[in-house]
Parts: sequence; C-alpha cells; structure tokens
Amino acid sequence: MANVKIDFGKCDGIDCGECADVCSMEILKLEGNKIIIVNPGECSLCETCTDVCPNGAIELEE
Repeated sequence: MANVKIDFGKCDGIDCGECADVCSMEILKLEGNKIIIVNPGECSLCETCTDVCPNGAIELEE
C-alpha cells in the first residue's frame, strides 16, 4: 500500500492544484482551498504528481 504525504507548508493548494489535475487514480483532489488525499491504497506510485509539483510538496512511499 502506498503512503502519500503532502507538506502543506510547501503546498500552494487551490492556487496550483496541478497534482490533482494529473492524478489518473484520483488520489489527490481539491477540497475547499487545499489538496486532500483520498484512498491512498489505490495509488499506483506513478509519481506523476511529484513530477508536476513545483514546490516538491508531495512524497510517495511504498
């Protein structure tokens, strides 16, 4: 099972949202003005979200 972590000190939330836009598994979603993690066990560890995050706010672990 994947462990998805977001450093909210680095995350721009609604001002960016790139990770939520590219997540094909819909693990990362915008809720209000921040990114939330939904069903992290479904994460395929593709790392697309970490690639597009301009602030390096997302960490994935197996």
